[in-house]
This record gives sequence, C-alpha cells and structure tokens, in this order.
Amino acid sequence: MIPIPAQPYPYALDPAHTALVVIDMQRDFIEPGGFGDSLGNDVTRLQAIIPTVAGLIALFRAQGWPVIHTREAHQPDLSDCPPSKIARGNPSLHIGETGAMGRLLVTGEPGNQIVDALAPIKGEIVVDKPGKGMFWATGMHARLQTMGITHLVFAGVTTEVCVQTSMREANDRGYECLLVEDATESYFAAFKAATIEMIIAQGGIVGWVTPLNALQGAVSKEKSDV
Repeated sequence: MIPIPAQPYPYALDPAHTALVVIDMQRDFIEPGGFGDSLGNDVTRLQAIIPTVAGLIALFRAQGWPVIHTREAHQPDLSDCPPSKIARGNPSLHIGETGAMGRLLVTGEPGNQIVDALAPIKGEIVVDKPGKGMFWATGMHARLQTMGITHLVFAGVTTEVCVQTSMREANDRGYECLLVEDATESYFAAFKAATIEMIIAQGGIVGWVTPLNALQGAVSKEKSDV
C-alpha cells in the first residue's frame, strides 16, 4: 500500500488494484460551442485543469495502472435519454440539437469526443454513459470486478455533478475513492468547494481528497524506497 497525504486523513492506495477514472473531459463541456457553453457557462474554468489532468494520466500510464475515460453520451435517437433531461434547464440548444460541434451529447459527434490533450490511448477503457454517474447502464461494476479493482482515483468535470455522482455510486459499491482536487473543476467555484467538503465530511463519508503533487510525491517516494 502507498500512503497518500490526503483529507481527512491519509489514503491507502493499493497499486495492484487501483484505476484512474477521468470523468467527461469532452469537448461538449470544455470548448466553446458545446453543451456547457449553451447553458451560459464559462468553459475556460474547465479548460484550466487540462494540464493537471494530463499530468495525472501520465502518472498512471508511467506506472502501468489502468486509465478509464467516461463521456456523457446518448444514442442518436435519444432513446436512452429521459425526456426530462432533454427539457430541463434553459440552454440555447438542447441535448440532441445541432451546435458548432455537431449534435450535443450524442455518441460519435465531434463535440462528444474527449479533448485532444487527454485523448485515450490503445488499451484504455472508454465508457459512454447515459447518466451522470459512471455505473448506471454501463456495466462498469462487473468490468471493474473482473479487473480486480478495489480503489478508484477520480478526476474530471463537473465536480458537483458527474464526478460526485460517480464517486457516490462507487462508494456504495465498496470502492475506496480518492479525488484529485486540482484535476477536477466546476463552472461554479462555490459548488466545487462545497462538494469537496461533502466528500471528506464525517471522516471521509464518500472518500478522500488530495492535490496531484501529493499523489505524485508519494508514488515517487515509494519507487525510490523499493
């Protein structure tokens, strides 16, 4: 086990059974002309974490640890998208309508792809999820069990929606969850801060939180000690 300095207390990372989950770092949320932009959000807040997420992915790749990428995505006929999800909010364009990068949040469209700087490489898992969380209607729990994964490290967007939902789903299924706080972001700074407080409350009711440099330092120290 590798002890990682974290809140609310050190996280015990099991290198043989750990995977990284990068949530929804896709163009529709991060670039102008996508779904996030259509909701009136400042997408530059999400763009700012791309270098940190890239560093986190590089750390996992260097160790040979599994990397999982998720995308919020729907079938072209929207049969897996509840009508309430399409109608909710007041975007300039709704899910399935055509924007600057194709149909919003639809599988296979340009905007539904992960940003180039974080693109998956051969052998990495890419999960298209119709909901906010990574487990609903994806078969991911069975897949992770087959892989022997017990520990999940999280990054991505947005902190309070798809990241937190996925962490809570993972927590309910018995995974030990760590959020890398500078590799996640929200369109709203207060929402990110509140989510982090909720995750670590009551002795880590959902999981642990740490910055990337603490994780890198602990992994580097473990390697030098071996």
